[in-house]
Amino acid sequence: VQLQASGGGLVQAGGSLRLSCAASGSIFSILFMGWYHQAPGKQRELVAGITSGGIANYADSVKGRCTISRDNAKNTVYLQMNSLKPEDTAVYYCNSRLLSHEHWGQGTQVTVSS
Repeated sequence: VQLQASGGGLVQAGGSLRLSCAASGSIFSILFMGWYHQAPGKQRELVAGITSGGIANYADSVKGRCTISRDNAKNTVYLQMNSLKPEDTAVYYCNSRLLSHEHWGQGTQVTVSS
């Protein structure tokens, strides 16, 4: 599985961004998909995940502000981020997981200015 993330950028606090992650292959629909972020000097953390059945979970820091969704017909997972805060600044990575197999996308930078 190859993952291509896009949609990052520079936005003012309070603004919105939608990240996209396109996956290759024919097994997308059965993959668990996640978005992680990593700020400078910090560990990579799960922001949101979505199961093959569409059940989503979120980090406490983004609950109510972010929505993860998937379009299995397009092999794409999205992360809609609203009410962005400077502390959301990080590189955002998409991740796929099936049993013990895990793949990472290349990351997309999100910068939120105050």
